[in-house]
Amino acid sequence: MSVTSRYRDAWEGFWRDAPAEPGGVIWDAEPAVTAERHLALFDPQLADPELPLVDLGCGNGTQTRFLADRFARVLGVDLSTAAVDLARRGDPAQRAEFAQLDATDAKAVRALHDRLGDANVYVRGVIHQSESADRSAVAEAVAALVGERGRAFVVEPAAAAKQVLTDLVRGPAGPPPKLRPVFDHGLAPAEVTDEAFAGLFHSAGLAVLAVGEMPLLLTEFDPAGSRIALPAHWLVVGADGAQRA
Repeated sequence: MSVTSRYRDAWEGFWRDAPAEPGGVIWDAEPAVTAERHLALFDPQLADPELPLVDLGCGNGTQTRFLADRFARVLGVDLSTAAVDLARRGDPAQRAEFAQLDATDAKAVRALHDRLGDANVYVRGVIHQSESADRSAVAEAVAALVGERGRAFVVEPAAAAKQVLTDLVRGPAGPPPKLRPVFDHGLAPAEVTDEAFAGLFHSAGLAVLAVGEMPLLLTEFDPAGSRIALPAHWLVVGADGAQRA
């Protein structure tokens, strides 16, 4: 199975039109308020920090470059070749590797695992931006990549984030400028129920090792000047048989 051409084309168009400057994309917040905070939660759960780390859904590579300063080998992968090209241009020192990958393509995911071996995986906001029919395949891709020794940190907007986004869209000024391209390219966030979140990974054969809540901070600000934050939850998963949360 692989994603529909419509969905792939939508992401290609989004990243082809995305501004190159830091923070130009609404979810492209600086690592100090994203991956750095997530890593503080992920580190204690890593069984083997020396494994390669895969940033699944890396986009333009902002978080990938941060992670590459903390892990020996980091690979950012994304469905969009335009995103991968942007990530490579943003990493002239080649601190990380980048490659195109359709996470719903089980054969391609297995080939990546064959190349890397077991890996630790970082996933931020990929599930809710996947079409409903693809979410199980994304969770299975995470399971395939972590194998027996890896761990994955997954953070996603909670169901309550939908109301935050709705309020932004319906505000007097309309959608914030950085939110408009998301809708213009047909990438409106899909709702994932809080109850279904962990179940996706249980069904993929993974044990949930830790869970929690932490808002996802965006690069846009509300009319009062406060940074917009989406309610979000996170979990750490590993091979079934590991100690569960």
